Amino acid sequence: MSEQVSLGVLDPDEAKRQIGALSAVLMDCVEGGASVSFMSPLSRERADAFWHDVAEGVATGERILLVARDSSHGQIVGTVQVVLKQPENQPHRADVAKMLVHRQARKRGVGAALMRAAEDAARTAGKAVLVLDTVTGGDAERLYTRLGWMKVGVIPNYALWPQGGLCATTVFYKQISPA
Repeated sequence: MSEQVSLGVLDPDEAKRQIGALSAVLMDCVEGGASVSFMSPLSRERADAFWHDVAEGVATGERILLVARDSSHGQIVGTVQVVLKQPENQPHRADVAKMLVHRQARKRGVGAALMRAAEDAARTAGKAVLVLDTVTGGDAERLYTRLGWMKVGVIPNYALWPQGGLCATTVFYKQISPA
């Protein structure tokens, strides 16, 4: 990863203070065509509401919110979440969600660094199995494969692209040793 990027975990207060910066990353990803649960155009209000809900999840301990910042100006350029809250028969599992990297920060190792940090955070939280899904055939799918995630399968017509039209998703898992 570029030494120009630093990683960190946001506490609930910082998550609330950074809603605008997090929304900017999310909006850029959706504008760039990423299928990450939102349709285009994504309004600032809708993006802010999403991050407000995430910050509430951080405050209740249901999730961990990690960010990558450009070291030269401190701007958030990427983010990922580890969703800790699971059904009672799956206390050993977590979901990795919304791994987002601003288009201007891509191809610098930010995504890989965020994923490694997410795995470390899940491990520290005592999780042993991680699960995620991503658009089939995209850069993220190749990244997860490179990082040792195991492909479970592909679900056709799973979601819509932000501008419309169906896309498939690939489901992955990774076994980790809890700390």
